[in-house]
Amino acid sequence: MTSALLPTPADQLAVAADLLALLADTTTEPRPDPQLEALTLAVAADLPVLLWGEPGIGKTAALTQLAEELELPLTTVIASVHEPSDFAGLPVVGDDPATQGVPMAPPDWAVRLVRAGRGLLFLDELSTAPPAVQAALLRLVLERRVGALELPPGVRIVAAANPRSSAADGWELSAPLANRFVHLRWAHDHEVVVRGLGGTWPRATLPRLDPERLAEAVDLARRAVTGLLAVRPALVHRLPGNDTQRGGAWPSPRSWEATVRLIAFATAAGSSRDVLSLLVRGTVGDGPGLELLAALDRMDLPDPEDLLADPAGAELPGRGDLRQAALDGVVAAVRARPDRARWDAAWALLVRALETGAPDLVVVPATTLASLRREDWDVPPAIERLAGVVNLSQRADRAVAGRR
Repeated sequence: MTSALLPTPADQLAVAADLLALLADTTTEPRPDPQLEALTLAVAADLPVLLWGEPGIGKTAALTQLAEELELPLTTVIASVHEPSDFAGLPVVGDDPATQGVPMAPPDWAVRLVRAGRGLLFLDELSTAPPAVQAALLRLVLERRVGALELPPGVRIVAAANPRSSAADGWELSAPLANRFVHLRWAHDHEVVVRGLGGTWPRATLPRLDPERLAEAVDLARRAVTGLLAVRPALVHRLPGNDTQRGGAWPSPRSWEATVRLIAFATAAGSSRDVLSLLVRGTVGDGPGLELLAALDRMDLPDPEDLLADPAGAELPGRGDLRQAALDGVVAAVRARPDRARWDAAWALLVRALETGAPDLVVVPATTLASLRREDWDVPPAIERLAGVVNLSQRADRAVAGRR
């Protein structure tokens, strides 16, 4: 009688299923996450993305959540366990190969993607795929073709890889394959992990592109990239010298074209500099990417002549390095066309910079400006406002005495 009341194995499995359902019941919340925003932006721009990170830090989980948020069916393909023919297609001999040829039959996952017309294709463990498989993946990533099928425009491609140091039997990515991806370093955030294990993960959302800024965004992106390459032609194509660097981001006409697209999307979405930096450096590499970011900063600087025309109402950049560059530009403008009114206006601008920012930023431009004083120019009262930073009156007098 007692044994009849004991739960059966089926009952216990049902309870276990209920417990698993509770553990899987999580929610999401808006949370600033530059790497997740960079991933979402690159996916929106329809560029293949490659996530680099150690095993077990949530690359697959991030892709699963992204697919759910974008309402795209997720198709996962483990690249390392496939043969080259799984991506190039298997030859199928028809009735008359001499006249009809031999078509290449695509795998079932490609057929499902074409039938759905949309989806997120996740190529996992890319760095453990042998060179022959990587070669077969070239056509898939670049031309979006698998066998005789062409993936529809609604399909996005994201891959994941572990660094060779932590990948089992890992291979360096071939340079042609690596140059087709936006490379994003994926790292775990302690607070995100702790909150996620508590049941709340950050939410991946599509960037909100401002329709009013589209033309401006495209113009800015094109001017920034072409402006840099015009003065740095060596950056147009620079193949790294070793296999490890060739397997990452490096500059080529292809990756610069992708960079133009990413800058345009980031600008139209109003993305932060951190997000833009991840995208640009992940496409053309750290060195060229940082040069491009510096060029973009210079494009955002206010015109020195506008600042001199209205020093009292001048809007100086908030970031310290940009503010320093703007003040240096003003001093350079006065040096190029010196007169008393412009010299006085520059001093007034330095006073405004002192009142609205870090005092040390005015020392170098103030010292240079003092050296530009002509013998018949009186020291303006504005200099007294800067006396606590640097003894400018004495420096100006010494500069005049040195010319006599």
